[in-house]
Amino acid sequence: MIEVVQAFDRKPIADIESDDAAALERKLVTARRLFRDRTAWIPVHERMAILERLAALMAAERDALGMQIAREGGKPLTDALVETDRAIDGVRNGVDVLRTKAGREIPMGLTRASDARRAFTIVEPIGVVAAISAFNHPLNLVVHQIVPAIVAGCPVIIKPAGPTPLSCLRFAELVREAGLPDGWCQTFVPESTDLAERLVTDPRVAFLSFIGSARVGWYLRSKLAPGARCALEHGGVAPAIIDRSADLDKIVEPLVKGGYYHAGQVCVSTQRIYVHADLADAFTERFAARVAQLKVGDPTLAETEVGPLITPKEAARVQSWIAEAVAGGARQLGGGSLSETTLKPSVLVEPPRHAKVSTLEVFGPLTCIYAYKDIDEAIESANSLPVAFQASVFTENLRVALDAAERLDASAVMINDHTAFRTDWMPFAGRRESGYGIGGIPWTVDEMTEEKMIVFKS
Repeated sequence: MIEVVQAFDRKPIADIESDDAAALERKLVTARRLFRDRTAWIPVHERMAILERLAALMAAERDALGMQIAREGGKPLTDALVETDRAIDGVRNGVDVLRTKAGREIPMGLTRASDARRAFTIVEPIGVVAAISAFNHPLNLVVHQIVPAIVAGCPVIIKPAGPTPLSCLRFAELVREAGLPDGWCQTFVPESTDLAERLVTDPRVAFLSFIGSARVGWYLRSKLAPGARCALEHGGVAPAIIDRSADLDKIVEPLVKGGYYHAGQVCVSTQRIYVHADLADAFTERFAARVAQLKVGDPTLAETEVGPLITPKEAARVQSWIAEAVAGGARQLGGGSLSETTLKPSVLVEPPRHAKVSTLEVFGPLTCIYAYKDIDEAIESANSLPVAFQASVFTENLRVALDAAERLDASAVMINDHTAFRTDWMPFAGRRESGYGIGGIPWTVDEMTEEKMIVFKS
Protein backbone atom coordinates (compact mmCIF):
# COMPACT_ATOMS: atom_id res chain seq x y z
CA MET A 1 0.00 0.00 0.00
CA ILE A 2 1.08 3.57 -0.70
CA GLU A 3 -0.04 6.38 1.60
CA VAL A 4 -0.93 9.67 -0.10
CA VAL A 5 -0.73 12.79 2.07
CA GLN A 6 -1.70 16.42 1.74
CA ALA A 7 1.24 18.52 0.61
CA PHE A 8 0.41 21.35 3.02
CA ASP A 9 0.08 19.62 6.39
CA ARG A 10 1.15 16.04 5.56
CA LYS A 11 -2.18 14.64 6.74
CA PRO A 12 -3.15 11.32 5.09
CA ILE A 13 -5.64 11.48 2.22
CA ALA A 14 -5.80 7.90 0.98
CA ASP A 15 -4.09 4.54 0.83
CA ILE A 16 -3.78 3.04 -2.65
CA GLU A 17 -2.73 -0.37 -3.90
CA SER A 18 0.75 -0.51 -5.40
CA ASP A 19 1.75 -2.48 -8.48
CA ASP A 20 4.42 -5.18 -8.43
CA ALA A 21 6.51 -6.75 -11.19
CA ALA A 22 3.76 -9.25 -12.03
CA ALA A 23 1.26 -6.41 -12.47
CA LEU A 24 3.68 -4.61 -14.77
CA GLU A 25 4.07 -7.71 -16.93
CA ARG A 26 0.29 -8.11 -17.21
CA LYS A 27 -0.09 -4.48 -18.27
CA LEU A 28 2.66 -4.74 -20.88
CA VAL A 29 1.21 -7.96 -22.29
CA THR A 30 -2.21 -6.33 -22.55
CA ALA A 31 -0.93 -3.17 -24.22
CA ARG A 32 1.22 -5.06 -26.70
CA ARG A 33 -1.62 -7.45 -27.58
CA LEU A 34 -4.00 -4.56 -28.30
CA PHE A 35 -1.52 -2.81 -30.52
CA ARG A 36 -0.60 -5.93 -32.48
CA ASP A 37 -4.25 -6.78 -33.18
CA ARG A 38 -5.36 -4.26 -35.81
CA THR A 39 -8.94 -5.44 -35.47
CA ALA A 40 -8.86 -4.06 -31.91
CA TRP A 41 -7.85 -0.56 -33.01
CA ILE A 42 -10.48 2.02 -32.11
CA PRO A 43 -12.01 3.85 -35.09
CA VAL A 44 -11.48 7.60 -35.24
CA HIS A 45 -15.16 8.45 -34.78
CA GLU A 46 -15.26 6.32 -31.63
CA ARG A 47 -12.16 8.01 -30.23
CA MET A 48 -13.79 11.37 -30.87
CA ALA A 49 -16.97 10.29 -29.07
CA ILE A 50 -14.98 8.93 -26.12
CA LEU A 51 -13.08 12.20 -25.71
CA GLU A 52 -16.27 14.26 -25.98
CA ARG A 53 -17.90 12.18 -23.24
CA LEU A 54 -14.70 12.43 -21.18
CA ALA A 55 -14.72 16.24 -21.32
CA ALA A 56 -18.34 16.26 -20.15
CA LEU A 57 -17.59 13.90 -17.25
CA MET A 58 -14.67 16.07 -16.14
CA ALA A 59 -16.75 19.24 -16.34
CA ALA A 60 -19.38 17.63 -14.12
CA GLU A 61 -16.85 17.14 -11.32
CA ARG A 62 -14.66 20.19 -11.94
CA ASP A 63 -14.72 21.38 -8.34
CA ALA A 64 -13.81 17.96 -6.93
CA LEU A 65 -10.92 17.60 -9.38
CA GLY A 66 -9.63 21.05 -8.44
CA MET A 67 -9.79 20.32 -4.73
CA GLN A 68 -7.96 17.04 -5.23
CA ILE A 69 -5.13 18.88 -7.01
CA ALA A 70 -4.94 21.38 -4.14
CA ARG A 71 -4.82 18.67 -1.50
CA GLU A 72 -2.34 16.21 -2.97
CA GLY A 73 -0.18 18.70 -4.90
CA GLY A 74 -0.44 21.84 -2.80
CA LYS A 75 -1.45 24.11 -5.67
CA PRO A 76 -3.70 26.96 -4.47
CA LEU A 77 -7.33 26.14 -5.16
CA THR A 78 -7.89 29.06 -7.53
CA ASP A 79 -4.97 27.88 -9.70
CA ALA A 80 -6.01 24.23 -9.29
CA LEU A 81 -9.40 25.05 -10.80
CA VAL A 82 -7.66 26.80 -13.68
CA GLU A 83 -5.62 23.63 -14.18
CA THR A 84 -8.82 21.61 -14.24
CA ASP A 85 -10.35 23.90 -16.85
CA ARG A 86 -7.21 23.59 -18.96
CA ALA A 87 -7.34 19.80 -18.65
CA ILE A 88 -10.96 19.75 -19.84
CA ASP A 89 -10.07 21.98 -22.78
CA GLY A 90 -7.09 19.73 -23.52
CA VAL A 91 -9.42 16.77 -23.94
CA ARG A 92 -11.51 18.83 -26.36
CA ASN A 93 -8.33 19.81 -28.18
CA GLY A 94 -7.76 16.10 -28.78
CA VAL A 95 -11.07 15.95 -30.64
CA ASP A 96 -10.00 18.93 -32.76
CA VAL A 97 -6.76 17.16 -33.67
CA LEU A 98 -8.64 14.04 -34.73
CA ARG A 99 -10.75 16.14 -37.11
CA THR A 100 -7.70 17.23 -39.08
CA LYS A 101 -4.98 14.61 -38.55
CA ALA A 102 -4.25 12.93 -41.89
CA GLY A 103 -1.56 11.83 -44.28
CA ARG A 104 -0.48 13.72 -47.40
CA GLU A 105 0.23 13.26 -51.07
CA ILE A 106 3.86 12.74 -52.09
CA PRO A 107 4.56 14.11 -55.58
CA MET A 108 5.49 11.63 -58.27
CA GLY A 109 6.28 12.10 -61.95
CA LEU A 110 9.05 14.55 -61.18
CA THR A 111 11.55 12.30 -62.95
CA ARG A 112 11.21 9.69 -65.69
CA ALA A 113 11.83 6.95 -63.11
CA SER A 114 8.91 8.14 -60.96
CA ASP A 115 6.44 8.54 -63.81
CA ALA A 116 3.09 6.75 -63.81
CA ARG A 117 2.91 6.56 -60.03
CA ARG A 118 0.76 8.10 -57.31
CA ALA A 119 1.91 8.16 -53.72
CA PHE A 120 0.36 9.19 -50.43
CA THR A 121 0.87 8.59 -46.73
CA ILE A 122 -1.37 7.31 -43.99
CA VAL A 123 -0.88 7.98 -40.28
CA GLU A 124 -0.41 5.06 -37.91
CA PRO A 125 0.14 4.80 -34.14
CA ILE A 126 3.76 4.25 -33.13
CA GLY A 127 3.00 1.51 -30.59
CA VAL A 128 2.83 1.13 -26.83
CA VAL A 129 3.41 4.40 -24.96
CA ALA A 130 5.01 4.48 -21.51
CA ALA A 131 4.39 7.78 -19.72
CA ILE A 132 6.12 9.06 -16.60
CA SER A 133 4.39 12.12 -15.18
CA ALA A 134 5.26 14.88 -12.67
CA PHE A 135 3.66 16.23 -9.50
CA ASN A 136 3.31 19.92 -10.26
CA HIS A 137 0.29 19.66 -12.59
CA PRO A 138 -1.06 16.24 -11.57
CA LEU A 139 -4.16 16.40 -13.78
CA ASN A 140 -3.18 18.51 -16.77
CA LEU A 141 0.15 16.76 -17.34
CA VAL A 142 -1.47 13.33 -17.53
CA VAL A 143 -3.99 14.80 -19.96
CA HIS A 144 -1.02 15.89 -22.10
CA GLN A 145 0.28 12.33 -22.06
CA ILE A 146 -2.87 10.18 -22.18
CA VAL A 147 -5.04 12.20 -24.57
CA PRO A 148 -2.43 12.31 -27.38
CA ALA A 149 -2.03 8.54 -27.02
CA ILE A 150 -5.79 8.08 -27.42
CA VAL A 151 -5.80 10.44 -30.41
CA ALA A 152 -2.86 8.62 -32.00
CA GLY A 153 -4.41 5.22 -31.31
CA CYS A 154 -1.65 4.03 -28.96
CA PRO A 155 -2.16 1.91 -25.85
CA VAL A 156 -0.67 3.87 -22.93
CA ILE A 157 0.67 2.87 -19.52
CA ILE A 158 1.14 5.88 -17.25
CA LYS A 159 3.05 6.17 -14.00
CA PRO A 160 1.95 9.23 -12.02
CA ALA A 161 4.33 11.09 -9.71
CA GLY A 162 4.70 9.37 -6.35
CA PRO A 163 3.31 12.22 -4.22
CA THR A 164 0.33 12.93 -6.51
CA PRO A 165 -1.21 9.75 -7.93
CA LEU A 166 -4.87 10.49 -7.15
CA SER A 167 -5.57 12.93 -9.98
CA CYS A 168 -4.09 10.50 -12.49
CA LEU A 169 -6.02 7.54 -11.10
CA ARG A 170 -9.29 9.46 -11.18
CA PHE A 171 -8.64 10.65 -14.73
CA ALA A 172 -8.01 7.06 -15.85
CA GLU A 173 -11.30 6.04 -14.22
CA LEU A 174 -13.09 8.80 -16.10
CA VAL A 175 -11.47 7.67 -19.35
CA ARG A 176 -12.91 4.21 -18.81
CA GLU A 177 -16.32 5.66 -17.85
CA ALA A 178 -16.25 7.61 -21.12
CA GLY A 179 -16.03 4.31 -22.99
CA LEU A 180 -12.35 3.67 -23.74
CA PRO A 181 -12.06 -0.12 -23.96
CA ASP A 182 -10.13 -1.98 -21.27
CA GLY A 183 -6.37 -2.01 -21.62
CA TRP A 184 -5.96 1.10 -23.77
CA CYS A 185 -5.18 3.33 -20.76
CA GLN A 186 -3.55 1.63 -17.79
CA THR A 187 -2.04 3.20 -14.69
CA PHE A 188 1.08 1.88 -13.02
CA VAL A 189 1.84 2.82 -9.40
CA PRO A 190 4.95 0.99 -8.17
CA GLU A 191 6.58 1.47 -4.80
CA SER A 192 10.09 1.50 -6.30
CA THR A 193 11.71 3.41 -9.14
CA ASP A 194 13.29 0.16 -10.32
CA LEU A 195 9.96 -1.01 -11.69
CA ALA A 196 9.37 2.35 -13.36
CA GLU A 197 12.68 1.95 -15.15
CA ARG A 198 11.69 -1.58 -16.17
CA LEU A 199 8.50 -0.20 -17.73
CA VAL A 200 10.39 2.41 -19.73
CA THR A 201 13.14 0.11 -20.98
CA ASP A 202 10.95 -2.85 -21.91
CA PRO A 203 11.36 -3.71 -25.62
CA ARG A 204 7.57 -3.75 -26.05
CA VAL A 205 7.49 0.01 -25.41
CA ALA A 206 7.74 2.08 -28.60
CA PHE A 207 7.56 5.57 -27.11
CA LEU A 208 8.50 7.19 -23.78
CA SER A 209 6.78 10.37 -22.64
CA PHE A 210 8.74 11.68 -19.66
CA ILE A 211 8.15 14.80 -17.54
CA GLY A 212 10.61 15.30 -14.71
CA SER A 213 14.23 16.03 -13.89
CA ALA A 214 16.93 16.20 -16.54
CA ARG A 215 19.11 13.74 -14.64
CA VAL A 216 16.43 11.05 -14.71
CA GLY A 217 15.14 11.87 -18.20
CA TRP A 218 18.47 11.65 -19.98
CA TYR A 219 19.34 8.50 -18.04
CA LEU A 220 16.12 6.79 -19.12
CA ARG A 221 16.66 7.85 -22.73
CA SER A 222 20.04 6.12 -22.67
CA LYS A 223 18.32 2.89 -21.60
CA LEU A 224 15.54 2.76 -24.20
CA ALA A 225 15.18 -0.32 -26.36
CA PRO A 226 16.48 -0.03 -29.94
CA GLY A 227 13.97 1.80 -32.12
CA ALA A 228 12.05 3.34 -29.24
CA ARG A 229 11.45 7.08 -29.46
CA CYS A 230 10.88 9.57 -26.68
CA ALA A 231 9.89 13.06 -25.65
CA LEU A 232 11.53 14.52 -22.54
CA GLU A 233 10.29 17.59 -20.70
CA HIS A 234 12.73 18.82 -18.09
CA GLY A 235 13.17 22.25 -16.57
CA GLY A 236 14.98 25.52 -16.94
CA VAL A 237 16.23 28.58 -15.09
CA ALA A 238 13.98 30.92 -17.01
CA PRO A 239 15.30 34.46 -17.66
CA ALA A 240 13.30 37.65 -18.04
CA ILE A 241 14.95 40.83 -19.34
CA ILE A 242 13.55 44.25 -18.43
CA ASP A 243 14.60 46.85 -20.97
CA ARG A 244 15.17 50.52 -20.05
CA SER A 245 11.95 51.43 -21.91
CA ALA A 246 9.75 49.02 -19.92
CA ASP A 247 6.69 50.41 -18.13
CA LEU A 248 7.02 49.45 -14.45
CA ASP A 249 3.28 49.86 -13.95
CA LYS A 250 2.66 47.02 -16.39
CA ILE A 251 5.39 44.51 -15.59
CA VAL A 252 5.36 43.87 -11.84
CA GLU A 253 2.14 41.83 -11.78
CA PRO A 254 3.03 39.40 -14.60
CA LEU A 255 6.52 38.87 -13.18
CA VAL A 256 5.12 38.09 -9.72
CA LYS A 257 2.74 35.59 -11.29
CA GLY A 258 5.50 34.03 -13.39
CA GLY A 259 7.85 33.71 -10.44
CA TYR A 260 5.53 32.54 -7.67
CA TYR A 261 2.75 30.62 -9.39
CA HIS A 262 2.47 27.24 -7.63
CA ALA A 263 5.29 28.37 -5.31
CA GLY A 264 7.67 28.42 -8.27
CA GLN A 265 7.24 24.70 -8.94
CA VAL A 266 6.91 25.12 -12.70
CA CYS A 267 9.49 24.12 -15.29
CA VAL A 268 9.35 27.58 -16.95
CA SER A 269 8.91 29.60 -13.74
CA THR A 270 10.55 33.04 -13.95
CA GLN A 271 13.74 32.73 -11.90
CA ARG A 272 16.36 35.17 -13.23
CA ILE A 273 15.25 38.78 -13.73
CA TYR A 274 17.73 41.04 -15.52
CA VAL A 275 16.71 44.69 -15.10
CA HIS A 276 18.36 47.75 -16.63
CA ALA A 277 20.41 49.66 -14.04
CA ASP A 278 18.34 52.81 -14.55
CA LEU A 279 15.23 50.92 -13.36
CA ALA A 280 16.79 48.47 -10.94
CA ASP A 281 16.10 50.22 -7.64
CA ALA A 282 12.56 51.29 -8.51
CA PHE A 283 11.67 47.88 -9.92
CA THR A 284 13.14 45.98 -6.97
CA GLU A 285 11.21 48.12 -4.49
CA ARG A 286 7.89 47.68 -6.28
CA PHE A 287 8.42 44.01 -7.04
CA ALA A 288 9.44 43.07 -3.49
CA ALA A 289 6.50 44.99 -2.06
CA ARG A 290 4.06 43.09 -4.26
CA VAL A 291 5.68 39.76 -3.44
CA ALA A 292 5.33 40.53 0.27
CA GLN A 293 1.58 40.93 -0.24
CA LEU A 294 1.09 37.41 -1.58
CA LYS A 295 -1.18 35.33 0.66
CA VAL A 296 0.68 32.20 1.73
CA GLY A 297 -0.83 29.15 3.38
CA ASP A 298 -3.41 26.39 3.05
CA PRO A 299 -3.91 25.73 -0.68
CA THR A 300 -7.51 24.58 -0.20
CA LEU A 301 -8.56 28.13 0.77
CA ALA A 302 -9.77 30.33 -2.06
CA GLU A 303 -7.71 33.35 -0.95
CA THR A 304 -4.35 31.52 -0.91
CA GLU A 305 -1.92 32.57 -3.66
CA VAL A 306 1.20 30.59 -2.65
CA GLY A 307 0.97 27.12 -1.17
CA PRO A 308 3.52 24.57 0.03
CA LEU A 309 6.35 22.80 -1.68
CA ILE A 310 5.67 19.18 -2.44
CA THR A 311 7.73 17.71 0.45
CA PRO A 312 9.62 18.93 3.53
CA LYS A 313 12.84 17.82 1.83
CA GLU A 314 12.24 20.22 -1.05
CA ALA A 315 11.51 23.10 1.32
CA ALA A 316 14.74 22.44 3.19
CA ARG A 317 16.69 22.32 -0.07
CA VAL A 318 15.35 25.70 -1.23
CA GLN A 319 16.17 27.23 2.15
CA SER A 320 19.73 25.93 1.93
CA TRP A 321 20.20 27.39 -1.56
CA ILE A 322 18.97 30.77 -0.35
CA ALA A 323 21.34 30.65 2.62
CA GLU A 324 24.25 29.86 0.31
CA ALA A 325 23.44 32.86 -1.89
CA VAL A 326 23.09 35.20 1.07
CA ALA A 327 26.42 34.01 2.47
CA GLY A 328 27.91 34.84 -0.93
CA GLY A 329 26.68 38.43 -0.81
CA ALA A 330 23.07 38.39 -2.02
CA ARG A 331 20.53 40.70 -0.38
CA GLN A 332 17.40 38.84 0.67
CA LEU A 333 13.99 40.48 0.67
CA GLY A 334 11.20 38.54 2.34
CA GLY A 335 11.45 34.85 3.01
CA GLY A 336 11.21 32.60 6.01
CA SER A 337 9.04 29.55 6.62
CA LEU A 338 5.49 28.99 7.84
CA SER A 339 5.81 25.22 8.23
CA GLU A 340 8.01 22.31 7.25
CA THR A 341 6.65 22.51 3.69
CA THR A 342 5.57 26.13 3.26
CA LEU A 343 8.02 28.95 2.58
CA LYS A 344 7.30 32.64 2.39
CA PRO A 345 8.28 34.02 -1.02
CA SER A 346 11.82 35.38 -1.29
CA VAL A 347 13.57 37.83 -3.58
CA LEU A 348 17.36 37.74 -3.87
CA VAL A 349 19.14 40.83 -5.19
CA GLU A 350 22.46 40.26 -6.96
CA PRO A 351 23.20 36.68 -5.88
CA PRO A 352 26.60 35.42 -7.05
CA ARG A 353 26.50 34.32 -10.67
CA HIS A 354 27.93 30.92 -9.69
CA ALA A 355 25.47 30.27 -6.85
CA LYS A 356 22.93 27.46 -7.14
CA VAL A 357 20.07 29.98 -7.34
CA SER A 358 21.74 31.53 -10.40
CA THR A 359 22.62 28.33 -12.23
CA LEU A 360 20.14 25.61 -11.25
CA GLU A 361 16.37 25.33 -11.31
CA VAL A 362 15.15 26.36 -7.85
CA PHE A 363 11.60 24.97 -8.15
CA GLY A 364 10.58 27.09 -5.18
CA PRO A 365 9.11 30.52 -4.31
CA LEU A 366 12.19 32.53 -5.21
CA THR A 367 13.30 34.97 -7.90
CA CYS A 368 16.69 36.60 -8.42
CA ILE A 369 17.29 40.17 -9.63
CA TYR A 370 20.44 41.29 -11.46
CA ALA A 371 21.15 44.78 -12.76
CA TYR A 372 22.75 45.33 -16.17
CA LYS A 373 23.91 48.35 -18.17
CA ASP A 374 23.82 47.01 -21.73
CA ILE A 375 21.23 44.61 -23.12
CA ASP A 376 23.96 42.59 -24.83
CA GLU A 377 25.26 41.82 -21.34
CA ALA A 378 21.79 40.70 -20.22
CA ILE A 379 21.28 38.44 -23.22
CA GLU A 380 24.71 36.90 -22.75
CA SER A 381 23.91 36.16 -19.10
CA ALA A 382 20.50 34.77 -19.99
CA ASN A 383 22.10 32.42 -22.53
CA SER A 384 24.98 31.34 -20.28
CA LEU A 385 23.50 28.11 -18.89
CA PRO A 386 23.22 24.62 -20.45
CA VAL A 387 19.43 24.75 -20.03
CA ALA A 388 17.11 26.63 -22.38
CA PHE A 389 13.33 26.66 -22.30
CA GLN A 390 11.15 29.79 -22.28
CA ALA A 391 12.27 33.41 -21.80
CA SER A 392 10.75 36.89 -21.59
CA VAL A 393 11.53 40.44 -22.66
CA PHE A 394 9.73 43.46 -21.25
CA THR A 395 10.08 46.53 -23.43
CA GLU A 396 8.16 49.32 -25.16
CA ASN A 397 10.75 49.34 -27.98
CA LEU A 398 9.87 47.16 -30.97
CA ARG A 399 13.45 46.96 -32.18
CA VAL A 400 14.63 45.72 -28.79
CA ALA A 401 11.79 43.20 -28.63
CA LEU A 402 12.52 41.65 -32.02
CA ASP A 403 16.29 41.68 -31.56
CA ALA A 404 16.17 40.05 -28.12
CA ALA A 405 13.57 37.52 -29.24
CA GLU A 406 15.87 36.33 -32.01
CA ARG A 407 19.02 36.27 -29.89
CA LEU A 408 17.72 34.61 -26.74
CA ASP A 409 18.46 30.89 -26.50
CA ALA A 410 14.92 29.67 -25.89
CA SER A 411 12.23 27.61 -27.56
CA ALA A 412 9.72 30.41 -26.93
CA VAL A 413 10.17 34.09 -26.10
CA MET A 414 7.34 36.08 -24.52
CA ILE A 415 7.20 39.81 -25.15
CA ASN A 416 5.76 41.74 -22.18
CA ASP A 417 4.58 38.56 -20.47
CA HIS A 418 6.09 36.14 -17.97
CA THR A 419 8.10 33.06 -18.90
CA ALA A 420 5.48 30.61 -17.61
CA PHE A 421 2.83 31.52 -20.19
CA ARG A 422 1.51 28.47 -21.99
CA THR A 423 -1.51 27.29 -23.92
CA ASP A 424 -2.15 23.59 -24.26
CA TRP A 425 -2.18 23.58 -28.05
CA MET A 426 1.09 25.45 -28.60
CA PRO A 427 4.46 23.70 -29.06
CA PHE A 428 6.21 23.38 -25.71
CA ALA A 429 9.78 22.14 -25.65
CA GLY A 430 13.06 22.51 -23.86
CA ARG A 431 16.32 22.91 -25.74
CA ARG A 432 19.65 21.27 -24.93
CA GLU A 433 19.55 19.87 -21.37
CA SER A 434 15.99 21.15 -20.88
CA GLY A 435 14.36 18.50 -23.01
CA TYR A 436 13.92 16.53 -26.20
CA GLY A 437 10.98 16.39 -28.58
CA ILE A 438 7.94 18.66 -28.53
CA GLY A 439 5.04 18.85 -26.09
CA GLY A 440 1.63 20.40 -26.58
CA ILE A 441 -1.27 18.14 -27.46
CA PRO A 442 -1.20 18.37 -31.30
CA TRP A 443 2.59 18.19 -31.33
CA THR A 444 2.67 15.20 -29.00
CA VAL A 445 0.24 13.40 -31.31
CA ASP A 446 2.78 13.91 -34.10
CA GLU A 447 5.48 12.42 -31.85
CA MET A 448 3.30 9.36 -31.16
CA THR A 449 2.46 8.61 -34.79
CA GLU A 450 4.35 7.50 -37.88
CA GLU A 451 3.63 8.05 -41.56
CA LYS A 452 3.49 5.07 -43.91
CA MET A 453 3.85 5.74 -47.62
CA ILE A 454 1.82 3.84 -50.20
CA VAL A 455 2.87 3.97 -53.87
CA PHE A 456 0.63 2.93 -56.76
CA LYS A 457 2.11 2.19 -60.18
CA SER A 458 -0.33 2.49 -63.03
